[in-house]
Amino acid sequence: MADADDVRRLALALPQVVEIDSDGFDFRVADKGFVWSYPERRPGEPRTIRTDIAVLYVGDEAEKQALLLGEPETFFTTPGYDGLPLVMLRLARVDAERLAELVTDAWRMRLPESVAAEVDDRFG
Repeated sequence: MADADDVRRLALALPQVVEIDSDGFDFRVADKGFVWSYPERRPGEPRTIRTDIAVLYVGDEAEKQALLLGEPETFFTTPGYDGLPLVMLRLARVDAERLAELVTDAWRMRLPESVAAEVDDRFG
């Protein structure tokens, strides 16, 4: 079972990652977000930052749908994320190894091409 501390540890171990000040966690590479806490919005209530749920960049709609359909107990989405290559991940449903794979993949997809070649040997 993974948690916010695992997300932080894994994200900060990756090159050129910056953590943005937030109520939860928010990580970026080259000013592009790749994993952050889920900002839950319910009608008539203030936004709640959920550190038990991570929003992950997944690259495209095909990958998003594959995750949502293949593992609906682990991944979900909301109408606010329609059309965006993002999924929500229930951290309690993955172990640290799977989380490392997901965070690293999200980071790699947001990494500028000019930097990707430099890190391929280390994180390939």
